[in-house]
Order: sequence, then C-alpha cells, then structure tokens
Amino acid sequence: MSLELILGLGIPLALIAIGKIAGSRIERRHFESIASREASFSNQPALSAEHLDPRPIRSAELAVGSVVVSVDHFKRFISAFRMFFGGEVRSYASLIDRARREALLRMKESRPDADAFINTRLETSTISSTSGDEGVGTIEVLAYGTAVHYDRAS
Repeated sequence: MSLELILGLGIPLALIAIGKIAGSRIERRHFESIASREASFSNQPALSAEHLDPRPIRSAELAVGSVVVSVDHFKRFISAFRMFFGGEVRSYASLIDRARREALLRMKESRPDADAFINTRLETSTISSTSGDEGVGTIEVLAYGTAVHYDRAS
C-alpha cells in the first residue's frame, strides 16, 4: 500500500471515528443532564390543553425556551447513506428528541415557580449547512406556553 492511499483513506476514517466517539459522549452527557433536570420539574406539567384545573388562576405569564442543537459529523456521514437510499433517518431522531426535551426544560426553567404550563407549543426549524447539499446542519426548537400560578386560597 502506498502512503498516499493510507493517508487518503486513513485520515477521513480516523476523523469519522473521532466524530463518532466524541459525538456519542457529548450526546450521552446531554441526555443525562436532561434526565436529571426533568426529574426536578416532574410536578410541573406542560400540556397542550388550554385549561388544566378548575382552580382559579392567580397569575399567568409567557414562558419561552429555545435551543439550537448541531449534528455531529458522524451522524451527518451515516445519514448521507440513508438519504441516498431513502427511509427513516434514525441518526437524527435522537437529535430531535434532545432538542425538544431541552427546549421544554428551558421553558420551565424560565418560570421555575409556575404550577403548570398550559397551551404549550413546540416549533421546529432546521438551519442548513453552509454548502446546502449536506443536509441538516442544526435544528432549532422553540417551546412556549402559559406559565400559570394557581390561587392557593381555594
């Protein structure tokens, strides 16, 4: 094997492997952080319903949370094959899950003393990579809803 062939194949494969390892580690840590933060807000539901409880509402205010999450190069590399052949791009499913959960958490963290979040909505958008042909570069998720505080006297 020539040195040019080894370098020509070895460097890209090494970079893909590094991307896989680093991306997996970062994603795992983020999911762990999300799970622990979700546990602290488990008593504050975020519902799409406009009404939650018949108790009188003492106050209500807008709660907003947003996040932009980037795709690692390994997922981009793997998804290129899936996009070529068609079908579900499973490598992006965890990216979207992380983004949605993080945006909801940031919404709740913006009003941590709320009793509930009603009329909650999620909006997503993709931000394409600079070349435009490589697929999704990042995903943005915006979560918003009404943070309500119930009247404790009732």
